[in-house]
Amino acid sequence: MTLRLGPHLQVPPGLSDNGAWALPERLNMARQALAGPEGQAAIVDLAADRTVTRGEMRAMTDRLARYLAGRVAQGDRVGVLFSQSPWCAAAHLAIWKIGAISVPLFMLFKRDALASRISDSGLTLVLTDADGAALLGDLAEPVIAAEAGVPGGPVPFADTGPEDPAVLIYTSGTTGAPKGALHGHRVLTGHLPGVSVSHDYLGQEGDCLWTPADWAWIGGLFDVLMPGLALGVPVVAARMARFSPDECAKIVRDGAVRNVFFPPTALRMLKAADRDITGLRSVASGGEPLGAEMLAWGRRAFGLEINEFYGQTECNMIASSCGTAFPARPGCIGRAVPGHELAVLDIDGRPADGEGDIAVRRGSASMMLEYWQKPEETAAKFRGDWMLTGDRGVWEGDYLRFVGREDDVITSGGYRIGPAEIEDCLLTHPGVATVGVVGKPDALRTEIVKAYVVVKEGADVAPGELQNWVKERLAAHSYPREIGFLDALPMTVTGKVIRKALKARAVAECGS
Repeated sequence: MTLRLGPHLQVPPGLSDNGAWALPERLNMARQALAGPEGQAAIVDLAADRTVTRGEMRAMTDRLARYLAGRVAQGDRVGVLFSQSPWCAAAHLAIWKIGAISVPLFMLFKRDALASRISDSGLTLVLTDADGAALLGDLAEPVIAAEAGVPGGPVPFADTGPEDPAVLIYTSGTTGAPKGALHGHRVLTGHLPGVSVSHDYLGQEGDCLWTPADWAWIGGLFDVLMPGLALGVPVVAARMARFSPDECAKIVRDGAVRNVFFPPTALRMLKAADRDITGLRSVASGGEPLGAEMLAWGRRAFGLEINEFYGQTECNMIASSCGTAFPARPGCIGRAVPGHELAVLDIDGRPADGEGDIAVRRGSASMMLEYWQKPEETAAKFRGDWMLTGDRGVWEGDYLRFVGREDDVITSGGYRIGPAEIEDCLLTHPGVATVGVVGKPDALRTEIVKAYVVVKEGADVAPGELQNWVKERLAAHSYPREIGFLDALPMTVTGKVIRKALKARAVAECGS
């Protein structure tokens, strides 16, 4: 099913008048994002109290591109390790401009999480700042972006097409290490319709875009930063160390923000603090479904509809609400975004009569090229012409209702967290014999990470010790907020942890 264009729905950017993708034969994302008048605002950097114009952004990009051109070749992977800042944008744009592949890295990652992604992608250098260089250590060559530069004129754009690789974004999974979703230069175009629709047609006079989500994730990089640049909408750079309702309101005020992407946890924190934010034209939210209560609160707190959208790292922004075009329906994630054909399939790959697997047809411009160097996992993601999202849903007319996830990925505070990586980390602790990690329902974060641990005989292990073990090696957002000690874990006959049994235990604990 695909959303029909009509009087209620304008033709979003990235599409032709008939709703088909408008992809040229040659395409470079950096050219898309850097186009526009020289003096037009590109990024409002609140930390530096300055606005970076498009002309300045082009100069920053060329400065890095000239430096990289002598170090890496087309198709090489280059890391980008920044919080929200103009140099984060310039780093990605410079990498794409010369035809290399950018690899976003998260500033909250610890050594093990960085090491796995750096090793798997085979990158050798990382564009970063002083804080990022300290995090990297000897894992890769850190290059301080603000200090790198080679004099000269504009750098030509590499001759790339829509299918040429451009960005490698790692996503959490249930088994093994995180997988890299490799996207081509068409991925930015693929996001434009959904981003536009989710903000009630982004690009109106006075629009200015911000998200508290980090630009290392697809939600920050391709739901906000790059679409904002491509659509000529200024983007505010103002990453908070921790989400604060008061600081959030200050950023909106100081940055003259009119359009916000709030992860659901941020919305719940604003609601808990009874914090209204005025002056916004649109609020989009994605990552976890919102209920009727949150939607009703949004109308009171913002004076507008919260537009929910849906997607994943492998194929993003494929369904959305649009308050100015059609009414929201509580529990539903909107309608299929023009350009993306969605289906709910049964086990045989036919349209389901009721609940089934949410899938998107090949041809969506935001769909990944492949999982990086994982052909078997790539093939398993598809059923014929359909990419399976791993989520369950049901159609209600042309509204898509999200039912739940098929896999064991934990959604916590807007982050998708793979249990396998946390389990592997905890197993390196000398006192841990075996461990199973699941998501436990939580009113604020949707889920929290809970680890069930069996300790080695004679070991004396405290919960805080194991929590710090993960914090120091993976990331502060993915440590187990609860530790449960068991004499044994539920296992299959082949020795695999039965996460479903642990999940049921965690759910039962909520009612005890």
